[in-house]
Amino acid sequence: MASFSITLPSGEIWTPNFVAELNQEKCIGCGRCFKVCSRDVLQLVGINEDGEVIALASDEDDDDDEEYEKKVMTIAHQENCIGCEACSKICPKKCYTHSPLPAE
Repeated sequence: MASFSITLPSGEIWTPNFVAELNQEKCIGCGRCFKVCSRDVLQLVGINEDGEVIALASDEDDDDDEEYEKKVMTIAHQENCIGCEACSKICPKKCYTHSPLPAE
């Protein structure tokens, strides 16, 4: 199957790899990927002891810390991904899987 590719000004062919999955078992919720993503693809959420997702407060107040067991990143707006792979390059736990888009 052919994938979407771009010819760069240098003549080199570049195939962007878009975020496909995020392994929440490996994620430590450090937020590094969130900080490097300029496209609003990711969102930090809390996971309670039952494994349920809890939305975090948008402010810097940590009053909701007791409601969740850990923080993890989620893919909130996959359609905004531009295929730069900055999130996976900075991730210390290598949580991300990327794949090219199939050509239409």
